[in-house]
Amino acid sequence: MSILLEETESSGAPTKDDDSLLHPATNSSVLDEPSSTDQPSEVSSSLRYRSSWTNLGRSVFQNESSLNSHRFHLDKCADRDYVHCSLHTVGRSRSSGLCFSDGKCRIDYVLVYRKSSPQSEKREVFERNIRAEGLQMEKESSITSSDVIFVKLHAPWEVLCRYAELMSVRMPFRCSMHANNINLKKICRFRGWLPRKPMKFDDDTLPDLEEHESFTAPFSRQRIHHFIIHNKDTFFNNATRTRIVHHILQRVKYEEGKNKIGLNRLLSNNSYEAAFPLHEGSYRSRNSIRTHGPENQRHLLYECWACWGVWYKYQPLDLIRRYFGEKIGLYFAWLGWYTGMLFPAAVVGLLVFLYGVFTLDYCQVSKEVCQASDIIMCPLCDHYCPYMRLSDSCVYAKVTHLFDNGATVFFAVFMAVWATVFLEFWKRRRAVLGYDWDLIDWEEEEEDIRPQFEAKYSKKERMNPISGKPEPYQAFTDKCSRLIVSASGIFFMILVVIAAVFGIVIYRVVTVSTFAAFHWALIRNNSQVATTGTAVFINFCIIMLLNLYEKVALFLTNLEQPRTESEWENSFTLKMFLFQFVNLNSSTFYIAFFLGRFTGRPGAYLRLINRWKLEECHPSGCLIDLFMQMGIIMVLKQTWNNFMELGYPLIQNWWTRRRIRQEFGQKAQASFPQWEKDYLLQPMNAYGLFDEYLKMILQFGFTTIFVAAFPLAPLLALLNNIIEIRLDAFKFVTQWRRPLPSQAKDIGIWYGILEGIGVLSVITNAFVIAITSDFIPRLVYAYKYGPCAGLGHAGERCMMGYVNATLSVFRVMDFESRYRDYREPPDSADPYSYTLQFWHVLAARLAFIIVFEHMVFTIKNLIAYLIPDLPKDLRDRMRREKYLIQEMMYEAELERLQKERNEKKKSDRAHHNEWP
Repeated sequence: MSILLEETESSGAPTKDDDSLLHPATNSSVLDEPSSTDQPSEVSSSLRYRSSWTNLGRSVFQNESSLNSHRFHLDKCADRDYVHCSLHTVGRSRSSGLCFSDGKCRIDYVLVYRKSSPQSEKREVFERNIRAEGLQMEKESSITSSDVIFVKLHAPWEVLCRYAELMSVRMPFRCSMHANNINLKKICRFRGWLPRKPMKFDDDTLPDLEEHESFTAPFSRQRIHHFIIHNKDTFFNNATRTRIVHHILQRVKYEEGKNKIGLNRLLSNNSYEAAFPLHEGSYRSRNSIRTHGPENQRHLLYECWACWGVWYKYQPLDLIRRYFGEKIGLYFAWLGWYTGMLFPAAVVGLLVFLYGVFTLDYCQVSKEVCQASDIIMCPLCDHYCPYMRLSDSCVYAKVTHLFDNGATVFFAVFMAVWATVFLEFWKRRRAVLGYDWDLIDWEEEEEDIRPQFEAKYSKKERMNPISGKPEPYQAFTDKCSRLIVSASGIFFMILVVIAAVFGIVIYRVVTVSTFAAFHWALIRNNSQVATTGTAVFINFCIIMLLNLYEKVALFLTNLEQPRTESEWENSFTLKMFLFQFVNLNSSTFYIAFFLGRFTGRPGAYLRLINRWKLEECHPSGCLIDLFMQMGIIMVLKQTWNNFMELGYPLIQNWWTRRRIRQEFGQKAQASFPQWEKDYLLQPMNAYGLFDEYLKMILQFGFTTIFVAAFPLAPLLALLNNIIEIRLDAFKFVTQWRRPLPSQAKDIGIWYGILEGIGVLSVITNAFVIAITSDFIPRLVYAYKYGPCAGLGHAGERCMMGYVNATLSVFRVMDFESRYRDYREPPDSADPYSYTLQFWHVLAARLAFIIVFEHMVFTIKNLIAYLIPDLPKDLRDRMRREKYLIQEMMYEAELERLQKERNEKKKSDRAHHNEWP
C-alpha cells in the first residue's frame, strides 16, 4: 500500500505517525490484504503501479498485469523546473523509486521508522522542523510490512544554494587549462605510437569515468552567474545533495532544549530505525554498457569496477568519489596504491626465493647436513623421542636455504626502504587527489558533542573557545582516572593474549612426545613438524576466538567518555589495533625470538614447572618454524576475512530475498521501489571503514615485520589485494546500502600506525637476521674459523666444516651425541662451558643489529627528506591556478567598473534629454 503525506500549509502544522494523516494511494495486491482506510469506489483491487522513469530518463520496468486504474497523490514541489523523473506512458507503469510521486522531486534522503515505536512526539517535532528548513517530505508505507514507514526527503534548489553557501561547498566556475596546447599535441602524438595500456578504460566508449578539470570556488548566491550551471538539476551531484540534507538533519531540533538536536540522537534512541541515501537504480542492465551506455552511475560502477571481468583495470577513482564521497574514495585510492606498490616488493621477494632454489645444489651447509649420516643428534624430548641422525633433517636444511640465504639481508633492507617509499609517495598521491577533489583547503567543521558525553557532564559547563557557547566540561582528574583504568584494561587484555601464547607453548612441549610415539610412521618421523603445524592451527583458532576484543575495546572507549565522534573513533581504533596486533603476532614473536633460546643443554635442561623440557629448535634451525607460522596464519587469515566480509552480507541478502519470494511471489522484489530495495540490503558496518583499514594494516605488518623469514609474504599480499579490491567494490555496490558520502583529507590515524609499523619492521628484521637465522654464525665462521679465515673473502668453499663447528658433544655412556650449541667438550678443563666462538658470534650479532638499524634508519630518513610531499607539476598547477584566479578577479572588477560607467552615461544622457 502506498501512503503519501501532503505538505502542510504552514510549518507549525502537526504531523503524526498514525494513519489519520497518511493519504491513501493505490491498493496493491502484492500485500494480499485490504487497506485499513476507506478506498474510493473507482480503485480496483487488481495490481497497480506508478508509471515512472529513473532520473536518467530511461524506462526500467514494464508492468506484467493490466492497468485498471491510475491514481496519484502529488506533493507540492516548489521547483517546477526540476528534472522529470517519471513519464506517464502506457505500458510503463512501475515506479523506479527515485522520485516523489509527482515524478519531479528527486529523493535525496530516506528515513525509516516503525509506527509501533513509542517516540512519535519526537518525530513529530523533528519532521515539522525539517519542513521549516525548506525540505520537502513524502511518506509511504512499506510493501513488506505495514508497520514500517518510509520518510522521503527532497531539497529544493533554493535550499541547496543556501546551505551550499553556508557549508562553503566548492563548485566549478571555469574550465582548467594547465598545460601548453603545443606541448599537449606533441605528447599526444608521441603516445599515439605506443600501445594503449590494457589497464585503462577506453575514454571514447566510457567518457564518464573521469571528471573534467575545472577551477572551483566556494559557492556564493551573489556570484552565482560566475559558476558553470548548464542545468540546475545536475549542478549539485547526488553526493553533494545528500551531504547537504544530512547537514540539515544533524542540526534540526526534535525536542525543547539546547542540545536536543540531530538525526544521530534519534537513531540512537530508536526514534528512527534507519537513515540512508538511495542507490541510483539497479546495477544490472539487459543492454550492453558499450553499445547503450550506462543506466546510471551505480550500473557504471558495477561494470567498470565491481565486475570480476575488470580485475586488471585501474579503479575509476573519480566515479567512486562522486558516488560514495571523498572518504571512501580515499580508502580505495590508498588500497589501490598499496596494491600497486606491492608489485616490486612481490617481484623482489620471488627473486629472493628463486635465488634460494637455484643455489640449493651449491649450498655447502645443506650438503654437509645431508651427508652427515655418522652424526647422532640428541633426542628432542624426554620420552619416546629417539636418537636420530643429522642426515635425517636433510629436507628441512634444504627448505631453510630457500629463505635463509645470502639475499635475505638485501631483501630485509629493501623492504624497509620500500615501506618508506610507499608512505612518502602515498603522501604525494594524496596531495594530488586532494587537489583534484578540492580537499586542499577543506577543514572539518566544529564537531558536535557526543550525546553520551553531554548526558554525563551536563551539570558542569565552560565556554567553548571556538564557538563561544557554553558546553559540558570534563574535569582533568576525572579524565586522567578514566584513562588510567582504560590503560589497565588494555594491559590486562594483552596479558590474556600472552597467557594464550603460554598455553600454546605448553601444548608444543607436551605433544612433541605424543607425536613421537604415534603409531603412524609419517607422523612419528616428523613429530616436530606435526607439533608445529597443529600448534599453528590451534593458534589460528585462538586468534579468531579472541576477536571478542571488540567488545572490550568498545567498553573501554566508552569508559573514557571521549568528547567528540572523531576522538571516540581514534581511541577505539588504537585499542582495536593494539589488541589485534598482539593477538595476531604474539606467537610469531615467541617463535622468532624465544623458541629454543632458553632450553639449557643435555644433562641440565630447563624445565617447565620442573616437569616438561622446553621445546628445542629443529637441527636445521628455528627459521623453518617461523616460516610455517607466518605462511599458515597469513593464508588462513586472509582467506577467512575474504569469506566473511562477502559471505555474510550475501547470505543475509539471500535469506531476505528468499523470505520475500515465499511471502509475495517469485518476482515481487523486482517490482519494489528503490527505497524498499535499499532497505532490504545490509547496512554498512557500524564503524564505517574501520574493519577495511584494520585488516589491510595487519596485512602490512605481516608483509614488513618478519619479511626476512618469509620473502613470499608480499606476493601473497598482492594476490589477496587484487581479490580484495573487487570484493570490496562488489560489496559496496551490490550488497550494502549506499553509505553517506562524507569528506576527508587523508586516511586519518592509520597513517601514523603505518609509520609505527615501518619503524618496528626495521627492528624486528634486524633481530630475525641476527638471532633467528644462521646468517651471522656463517659469516663469523667464514672469516674467522673456516678454511678462508684471514684471507678477507668468503664463499661456499669457505663454509666447509661449518656444520661440525656449530655442534657440541655430549657423552652418553658408550657413545657421543651432538646438539646445536657452542660449548666445550666433556673432557675439557671447563666442560660444557661456552666457547670463544660463542662470544664472537654473540658480539657479531649485537654489532649487526646496531649497524643494520642505524644504516636502514639513515636511508629511510634520507629518502623521506629527498622526496617532497608535493609533486612539482602539482605545485606549478596550484601556482598557475592562483595566478589565473587573480586575473579573473581583475577582469571581473574591470567589467563591473565598465558596466557602472556605462550605466552612469545612460542615466546622464536620459537626464539631459528630460531637462527641457
